[in-house]
Amino acid sequence: MCGMVYTRENFNQLLAENASLKSEVNLLQEKVQCLMKKLFGRSSEKLSPDQLELELEELRELQEALELAETKAELAEEEQKESKRGKRKGLDARIPKDLPTETIIIDPDEVLAHPELYKKIAEVRTEKLDVTPTRFFRTVIIRNKYKKRDDRSIAPLIAPAPKQLIENSYASTGLVLHIILSKYCDHLPLYRQEQIFKQRFGVEISRKTMGGWMYLVAQWLSLIYEALRNEIRASGYIQADETFIKYQDPKKDYCPNGYLWAYHSPGKGVLFEWYASRAATCLDSMLVDYAGLLQTDGYAGYTSWLNKKSHAKEKAAIIHAACWAHARRKFREVPGNPTAEDIVKRIAKLYRVERKLRNNPDLDPAAYRREHATPVMEGIKTILETERFRQLPQSNFGKAINYTLERWDALNFYLEHGRLEIDNNLVENAIRPTAIGKKNFLFFGSPDSGQTSAVIYSLIETCRKLDINPAVYLREVLTALPTMNQSEAASWTPARWKSNRETTCE
Repeated sequence: MCGMVYTRENFNQLLAENASLKSEVNLLQEKVQCLMKKLFGRSSEKLSPDQLELELEELRELQEALELAETKAELAEEEQKESKRGKRKGLDARIPKDLPTETIIIDPDEVLAHPELYKKIAEVRTEKLDVTPTRFFRTVIIRNKYKKRDDRSIAPLIAPAPKQLIENSYASTGLVLHIILSKYCDHLPLYRQEQIFKQRFGVEISRKTMGGWMYLVAQWLSLIYEALRNEIRASGYIQADETFIKYQDPKKDYCPNGYLWAYHSPGKGVLFEWYASRAATCLDSMLVDYAGLLQTDGYAGYTSWLNKKSHAKEKAAIIHAACWAHARRKFREVPGNPTAEDIVKRIAKLYRVERKLRNNPDLDPAAYRREHATPVMEGIKTILETERFRQLPQSNFGKAINYTLERWDALNFYLEHGRLEIDNNLVENAIRPTAIGKKNFLFFGSPDSGQTSAVIYSLIETCRKLDINPAVYLREVLTALPTMNQSEAASWTPARWKSNRETTCE
């Protein structure tokens, strides 16, 4: 049997091939571990107990007793907040005091038979929380017609018909409000509401009819919607994100992806815009002529929009900040790497600085961050630049390093601008209710219905952000809309509405 003769060239080729295969195996193993973590690991991005233990060890080595005590107190406070089993509140704290009260008095039969023989000396009170289910009823509007008794030449008199939210429709403001809240707050699709109305109340309202009402109401609300857009743009700070939602296209035999673009300004509200694509041109309506802070994730559409020659004025006027939560997420996806875990632990220090600022509103955010967060970030950058040439670019760790270093300046902007948040989580939280909704209704019924939902979601999510009861707000708005002028719409945004109510109460 003839043996194969290996030359030095063949040997070097085999070594290179072996090294390449090892590298590929390592990458595949890393991907498998990452997928296993996503499938079976914790979805929360909060620090694991092991990482907290590493942090405590570091504090012991530094022997800073005061800082250690503060950290333990902060951790205990965080664990208390995270605990799902907090101390149960009393009944008075859980039930509003201004609820209507119905009193039922129960006397013994003997007292009822001979009340003159008994004297009340005390009472035993038992409080219950009751609810009246949804109740349909007819509202009949009667306009009497009159004629003058002694002068038949004068035309009969009749009061003008009140302006309706939806003309020539039997839908009242209360019915429309109920459908809006059920769909956009309680995430009940229109076809489920149709079934509920028919099965429980014997009332038949087709989903097509309700969809038409939603469209007409959204047209009315567009006045306030545009005023909300102006408020967010004028605030000088926008957090932007986007999420996909499928929609039905009659020209296609499948449901393509559309996108709700979300723009959030802390203290002002959230505005959603619907587009059938994720192209950078979708940003035109919000960012053209905008000046101020813009905070986004790493989606390239934002930077490509700013880098267009036609947007040179906006690029000069906009400070484009990045999100530390997305950077941290990249390192959390690196399984079993001590250096990546160390970086996650260091990023946790940045978030402790933010927690300190939230608990002490009198502190100057920019100055406090420069003092406490800047040294941490310098340490992170040193590690990243060292590891950049040690890691494979296609590995999860290599991708995380490149992602962070490419956006390093944008990640540093929050140190100098006190208004900036450390991450984009506030706008992501605003998107979550829409995600629950799309799990139930699966897709929008047409390309046009996306903007209908965007308008209504904008007002409801703004109410949620500003701690406003959407039922109270929308009832007043829907009642006022038929007689509202365009110039009055600006005073009906949720922020202005809340401010006016607080001023009136004072």
